Amino acid sequence: MKPAGQHRKTVRRLQAAKGAYARFTRHWVGTLRVLSTCFDVLTVIASLLCLVAIALYVGFDSSVISFATVKPWLRLCQGIFAANILFNLILRFRASMADTRPLRWIIDILLLFTLVPWAIPNRIHLLSPPIHALIYSHLTLLGVLGVYAAIYLSFALIRSLGKHTNPSLILSVSFLALIFAGSGLLMLPRCTTEGISLIDSIFVSTSAVCICGLTPIDVSTTFTPLGLCILATMMQIGALGVMTFTSFFALFFSGRPSVYSQLMVKDMFYSKTINSLLPTLLYTLVFTLAVEAVGAAAIYWSVVDTIPGYTRSDYLVFAAFHSLSAFCNAGFSTIGQGLSNPALLNGNQLIYLVVSLLVIAGGIGFPILANAKDALFARCREIRDRICGRHAGHAPHLYNLNSKVVLTTTTTLFALSALLFLILENGNSLAGMSPYEKIVQSIFNAVTPRSAGFSSVNPAGFLPSTLIIIMLMMWIGGGSQSTAGGIKVNTFAAALLHLKAVVLGRRNVNVFNRRISSDSLSRAQAVIALSVVSYSLLAVAMLACEPSLPARMVLFEALSALATVGSSLGATPLLSVGGKAIICAAMFVGRVGLLSLLAGFAAGKHEPAIELPEDNLIIN
Repeated sequence: MKPAGQHRKTVRRLQAAKGAYARFTRHWVGTLRVLSTCFDVLTVIASLLCLVAIALYVGFDSSVISFATVKPWLRLCQGIFAANILFNLILRFRASMADTRPLRWIIDILLLFTLVPWAIPNRIHLLSPPIHALIYSHLTLLGVLGVYAAIYLSFALIRSLGKHTNPSLILSVSFLALIFAGSGLLMLPRCTTEGISLIDSIFVSTSAVCICGLTPIDVSTTFTPLGLCILATMMQIGALGVMTFTSFFALFFSGRPSVYSQLMVKDMFYSKTINSLLPTLLYTLVFTLAVEAVGAAAIYWSVVDTIPGYTRSDYLVFAAFHSLSAFCNAGFSTIGQGLSNPALLNGNQLIYLVVSLLVIAGGIGFPILANAKDALFARCREIRDRICGRHAGHAPHLYNLNSKVVLTTTTTLFALSALLFLILENGNSLAGMSPYEKIVQSIFNAVTPRSAGFSSVNPAGFLPSTLIIIMLMMWIGGGSQSTAGGIKVNTFAAALLHLKAVVLGRRNVNVFNRRISSDSLSRAQAVIALSVVSYSLLAVAMLACEPSLPARMVLFEALSALATVGSSLGATPLLSVGGKAIICAAMFVGRVGLLSLLAGFAAGKHEPAIELPEDNLIIN
């Protein structure tokens, strides 16, 4: 038996060893945390540098900036990306496995494969010719680096959302960043035929990101196919929202951000739970691409062989671009005179019906589409259960209150506006058309003022009464959480229902056996008040800045920009630099929402804890 003193020495040695191990562990964990932060910062910087290098290479002619010019910068970014991947694989394996989805591992493996040319010269052929050519291709390197940079920036942005970050300001800043980035891309030499001024590039970029459609230049003759591709990308991202794509990349590829970040993103997209956030984002993107693909096919078959000088590839580009532009309610066109081109107007009228359906699908609101999908699945399950002989429970409320109100109001407004347009313009802009053409054009011109901005007949020739109806439709816009602008159908319906309750002397606002919350009514009244005030200020500013233009054109232009519609009476190309700047600000405010902007700046100012006595104002 060991003496007691020797036993105590052994215990002290074990305790000292445990303490040393604990200190070493803390030191090692702290070192890994510092190294991880350093790699994160370096990778973010490298991602930005990589995207800029790719943009310069693609946007300039090879005689000005060749691949050899940007290759050192791309190799530097590639090395930083690879070092970050290897660091996480070797020293943070468990944490990386827990926080990274399988698709992200595929991207990481592809990036590591791009290191093969570093170790094996191009002249040594160890693999089959197709695989060898793929690995050593410049396009492969550019594509893998670009995708990795975009995904990492998205994940870094979502992960950086802290507890003091305001969602409204995040959305506003993301739109501003996209506008200026798009403006820079549109000014690249290979994006335009003869160049574009700074103010025009900012104007077009703002119009595309804010899905407005106003443009001071002819899109069909100014932009090259690369420029049109960038324009379409900005419309797509602007319509769905920058944070939609960012959140999708971060959640679908890079694993789990912090719980607070996921809660913030959930509030941005009105998702019910965190678990339903990714399915909601995935459904939004998949549905958008599917509808645009079907719309492109329908447009192609409706215009093929009707436009002189167009090849098959031209028809495909035309169909894809206009399907995207219609669903996004953007209003941009790749053909001279837009959809009022005589070849289209005198050809197959089916294109106007297809575009109208796409505009309605994009402007109805993604919450409505998600609710419709859930209702359809519920009905299919009921039918399946009945066929299988199982008891089928009937869901009493397939459509929520928001869907019922929006669908009812949208249908009513569409029917009234189409009928009034047909009656008022029958002997004016519709004169000389067949009854079928008059009905189609009435439907089209009742849909597009809601936010799309397409024109089949010149709005400058409309009767004053028709213009008033169109401006009212522009002001109302489409559904909330949609690609449309305006005050939104939800807001307009809530205000009318509130007015009805006040006139009837009712305390509550009831519809479809539901009571609309006081918060929704207050927000609707605030949105309407702010829209009136903002339009009044905008109209005064535009009239003061453009005294040489007719007031009718200026007032219509101002409302079109603020409601992100895109229709014009011909004033856009005639605007001065100051007028273009004001219209850009109006499009941005109209897309982001003045209420959201004000709420973002006023965040943190809580209501006083003391409740003051209530009193009345004399209102009659």
